[in-house]
Amino acid sequence: QENPYLFTYRNSNYSPSLKTSNTKEASQERSYGTSIPCTDRDPSDTVPVSVHNLKPADIGVIAALGDSLTVSNGAGSRRYDVLDVLVQYRGLSWSVGGNENISTVTTLANILREFNPSLVGYSTGTGKQDSANAAFNQAVAGARADDVPGQARKLVDRMKNDSRINFQNDWKLITLFIGGNDLCKFCEDPAHHSPENYTHNIQIALDLLHKEVPRAYVNLVTIFSIASLRELHAWQGNRCPKLLMRLLCPCVITPKENSMELKKLIYFNRKYQERTRQLVESGRYDTKDDFTVVIQPFITNMDMPKTQEGQPDDTYFAPDCFHFSQKAHSQAARALWNNMLEPLGQKTDSQRIEDEIVLKCPVTAEPFLRTYKNSNYTYPNETPVSNYGSQLLCEDRSPSSPPATSVHFLKPADVKIIAALGDSLTAGTGIASDTLGDLATQYRGLSWSIGGDESLENVTTLPNIFREFNVQITGYSTGIGSENDSNAFLNQAVPGAEAEHLPIQARNLLRLMKTDDRINFSADWKLITLQIGVNDLCNYCKDPLHYSSGNYIKRIQETLDILHKEVSAVPKALVSLANVVDILPLRQLFADTQVQCPTYLADYLCSCVLTGEENSENLTMVREATRAYQLGIQRLIESGRYDTHENFTVVIQPFLQNVKIPLGQDGHPDISYFAPDCFHPSQKGHSQLAKALWNAVLQPVDQKADSFDFTADIVLGCPAQNSPFLGTYKNSNYTPVVPTSEPIENWGSELSCPEQSPSSRVPTSVHELRPADIRVVGALGDSLTTGVGAKTPDLQTDWRGLSWSIGGDETLEIQATLPNILKKFNPNLFGFSTGSSKETAGFNVAERNAAAHNMPAQARELVELMRSSSKINLKEDWKLITVLVGGSDLCQYCLDKETNSVQNYVKHLQDTLDIFYEELPRVFINVVEMLELSALRQITAGSSECTWTAKKVCPCFLKPEENSPELQEIKRVNRDFQAEALQLVNSGRYEKREDFAVVLQPFFRNTLFPLDSTGKPDLSFFAADCFHFSVRGYAEMAMALWNNMLEPVGEKQTYNNFTYNRSKLKCPKLEKPFLFTRKNSGFENSDFSVEKTEPSVPYWAVIVAAIAGVLVGSLI
Repeated sequence: QENPYLFTYRNSNYSPSLKTSNTKEASQERSYGTSIPCTDRDPSDTVPVSVHNLKPADIGVIAALGDSLTVSNGAGSRRYDVLDVLVQYRGLSWSVGGNENISTVTTLANILREFNPSLVGYSTGTGKQDSANAAFNQAVAGARADDVPGQARKLVDRMKNDSRINFQNDWKLITLFIGGNDLCKFCEDPAHHSPENYTHNIQIALDLLHKEVPRAYVNLVTIFSIASLRELHAWQGNRCPKLLMRLLCPCVITPKENSMELKKLIYFNRKYQERTRQLVESGRYDTKDDFTVVIQPFITNMDMPKTQEGQPDDTYFAPDCFHFSQKAHSQAARALWNNMLEPLGQKTDSQRIEDEIVLKCPVTAEPFLRTYKNSNYTYPNETPVSNYGSQLLCEDRSPSSPPATSVHFLKPADVKIIAALGDSLTAGTGIASDTLGDLATQYRGLSWSIGGDESLENVTTLPNIFREFNVQITGYSTGIGSENDSNAFLNQAVPGAEAEHLPIQARNLLRLMKTDDRINFSADWKLITLQIGVNDLCNYCKDPLHYSSGNYIKRIQETLDILHKEVSAVPKALVSLANVVDILPLRQLFADTQVQCPTYLADYLCSCVLTGEENSENLTMVREATRAYQLGIQRLIESGRYDTHENFTVVIQPFLQNVKIPLGQDGHPDISYFAPDCFHPSQKGHSQLAKALWNAVLQPVDQKADSFDFTADIVLGCPAQNSPFLGTYKNSNYTPVVPTSEPIENWGSELSCPEQSPSSRVPTSVHELRPADIRVVGALGDSLTTGVGAKTPDLQTDWRGLSWSIGGDETLEIQATLPNILKKFNPNLFGFSTGSSKETAGFNVAERNAAAHNMPAQARELVELMRSSSKINLKEDWKLITVLVGGSDLCQYCLDKETNSVQNYVKHLQDTLDIFYEELPRVFINVVEMLELSALRQITAGSSECTWTAKKVCPCFLKPEENSPELQEIKRVNRDFQAEALQLVNSGRYEKREDFAVVLQPFFRNTLFPLDSTGKPDLSFFAADCFHFSVRGYAEMAMALWNNMLEPVGEKQTYNNFTYNRSKLKCPKLEKPFLFTRKNSGFENSDFSVEKTEPSVPYWAVIVAAIAGVLVGSLI
């Protein structure tokens, strides 16, 4: 063989084709010297004793701590020589290198040598930290914050044992820069690399220096915005070793744009910067005149350096595209020097590395390295607790005389017992926390409605206000702890509580009040504040049935009934019910990128609200649920249910119904009103809540505020002279407003779309099918599709002409059905049912009592009907077929589990779809997901007649006891019917033909039934048997199905909004006016993944618990 050896660059006669500049440019690139314009380079006349009078020439010793950026890995490497990045070019290090001199190598040490040629401690050449030439450069490649205390210890020992220096008298300059490696690997162990741990380790190192090193000026350089490195690696023109970079810094390079992982990185980065600043500004290191730590922020907001063409300039980086090249080290040295001479409050924090940086000189008047003292700078202090006090100017603070006997004539001074029920808002989660890790602490003594720490002078809470009227009031909580601690007293709120937990809290509260010697249960007037609902709303989209407004109101009612019953027998209580908080505005805190909120916690804190796009399905659900909760509470309380005695009432305090997020002067949310999670209020926020609650308690019912502004200047009100009582419905002369409405004549709808024409040519692809292209409609199913119950009270007739998916009676304006909607696009539509006879059924082959095993026979019947019809062109006409089946299977499941099994259901559905796939051309099939039948239990529970009838129709769902194993099993089977149908449709089995599509329409997945004005299920949507739908209910189904058809797969609404609205029908999208299939929704044929029914839990959700350690259970 000609070349029997392994090939190398040399034996291949290979010449690198690297881009080169001209000779002049190349020589400049390797020359990194600087001229110093300063004429005064003298030291102080006498060695200063104060660090605040320290001139550059007074520095005798220089040192540095840190990681590979201070070690200077790769600083002297030639471009593209990646292996050479392993070399530690300590002599070129920006903060401590001492190679050659300032004319050729710009470093902080070489700059200082121009002022004091006798400077010692700088490193030279190459080598590790324990080499002689490393000197006092004790930085270690790969180091993280937890390594810095060890570096500090070694540095101090080295300096003490170095004969060249006078440890006690020589002035020392120490530069500390750390954090890159922590951020690069933070996602692998967020708890270990938390901002708290990062700062704590820096504190340990600085504490050591502060304690043991005399005469020292410490530069603490803040970590730069490391995410800017992504720009270099994303640039197509880079020659970076991308695999190596992903290994070196996976948590920075790997995350996708706009991902939660990237947001979390940015949050950690900002918190590193912020907490190191707070550490220094605490004054911890300004207790001695010969020692200080100064934050040097020049790279805090550093952007990626750019070329003149606007591209990332990789010449500032070593060959690995992570470490700095000598060019960058030179610029960093210049910027650090200038930072040291800039007064605090005026320091550069966003130095452009690509700009020309001219070295500054000490000013004549203040020729010192700048400190807080010689800058006349005052560290900003956090607002002291005393600022959260309030002033009460009420003159009349006397109790009633004689003592009040009616809750409607109760003065503030009459209240002797104060109590509260609720969630973490009332438990006091995070009120005084300054870290995420402290969010588990329940600051009950600071809670808005029940805290009693200190006094109103410095802590504003509802009890502290009441104590200004009655110093003997009791029941309030103090300090920190859980609801079981003695100091919690009558604050029985529990973090994470939902409405279903309130009855237990109420019973515990009554037990405590009855058994405590400080309380005269029969004689003392009690004020009980109740606030709940945020956790219900935060979880609403995950289980709309469980968190339905009906269930929410039922749980509130159960709680109030407990109190009402007990206190009626043993009297005297006013329950102050703070209405449901509108939490949607909190999204602003997590959407504004300028606000330092933990966006990576959004899914964990409140996924249904804080994640997702505006106007998403989840947000719509929560928005509607919030309003339903609020209206339901109003109807319950205004029903008069709790006004049966003079010694008890419940009053709604509605100010939280509309919350305005506080904004700072810069227009961004002011997070000082919130705890570190940006979800719970801080003490500042609780103070405002307490003031608003007090004012609401005093206000007459018809004059209560229904909105809350965190930033408002809330003045504590006083009882009115003419009516100095806590406001109730009775003493406000309030008459509930009963909503009235005109009788609805029909259940039609309006639809006027700008584009209703068919395709210019009959489409050959189902993925380009417009509504007007549909020529034929058909339907399979059971009694829901035959229209049973449409006209009450008749349950014997099949009202096929009113069937939601196939009926064609009347017009859309009078009756909403799918064909009546389609007739707006194609008046020549064929196949719909009319009337109630089999002869006019059209292509509606559904039969009452049909089950899944009947579907293949119905499919064959429909195919034969279409083939034999002279009215249609079987080959050319586009057909829309709707299938809904499974009710009978589920209702009879417990009677024959094998026949009605999930496996058989899916098999019969598959056989049905296979028939259409093999026999019919040009078909779009709607498979309507089986409804959630357990919701019917709410309907039947409202009427004994309903219960008896419906149990005969659907025994397996309606007979089992609540929470019984039988009920849990049938609920699971119901979900399995839904999931397996979804799996079948999305399996790709029916996606090989261009003229055929099966699309799952999921509007029934989470069945939400409407309530009437009394908060009970609205039976006008149902037939006489409370199982089938009325014509009104069928109309809602038709509109929901139509809207589902116009929604892309993956974005379809998975619940039905049963509210009367004649304009709720959607129009086809102008940019894509087609019925949506998987393919035209952006799913490739090979992508057969199952659409998720609720948000998945990202991998970091488990990590979050480690970060906070104890966040679980501390949510509102």
